[in-house]
Amino acid sequence: MSAQSRQETTAPPHWSTYGPLDLHPILVHAMEAFNEHGYHGTSVRDIAGRVGVTVPALYYHYENKQALLATLLETSMKDVLDRCRAAAAEAGDEPLPRFCAMIESIVLYMAHRKGLAFLDTEIRSLEPDNRARYVALRDYLEHMLLDTVEAGIERGVFTTPIPADAVRGVLIMCQGVANWYRADGPLGPAEVAERHVLLSLGTVGHPGAVDGLAGLSPGRRTTAAPRPRANPKGRR
Repeated sequence: MSAQSRQETTAPPHWSTYGPLDLHPILVHAMEAFNEHGYHGTSVRDIAGRVGVTVPALYYHYENKQALLATLLETSMKDVLDRCRAAAAEAGDEPLPRFCAMIESIVLYMAHRKGLAFLDTEIRSLEPDNRARYVALRDYLEHMLLDTVEAGIERGVFTTPIPADAVRGVLIMCQGVANWYRADGPLGPAEVAERHVLLSLGTVGHPGAVDGLAGLSPGRRTTAAPRPRANPKGRR
């Protein structure tokens, strides 16, 4: 079988599956530096030193520090969008399972790719053209959720009288996972996602939210018990 045939018959990973972060080493070290010291607190020389290359060698791959940040942010948003689309397609057209799957996919991304997702705080550092492209991608994600919530309101599934505000609140809550989630904490990514589905259902006014994880496909629920706490105080 040819290499092309093997590629054509290999299915893409499921939207909930995460492997090692596949980024150019320069981007990986730039991400780490930006997260540690902030965009303005990091120099191109700092990044080059982490990578082990000269500054001119770094410029061969990326025009400047702004190009590194823009590439990281757009890569992150395109990935979460692709996963969210795939989750929505798998869930089907019914608003309730579709909404739950989209929230689950977003939260899983925030937990598994928190290094990339945390960079959203640096949107203020993007130059106007780069910012406009990134905001357009982020707005698209918001509109996907809003369309689903509005469809749910029409069918009596959701009851919020302020769907746009509810969706913005849900996205802020989900984005916040990248700020506090720790891999050695008491909950794994799937368990955090389940809880955020429940919280999100309450935010958009789903009546069954008080009963637990209403609307989340049984096949997607996690049965594992919470992991032991990492410290005696139970901090994340």
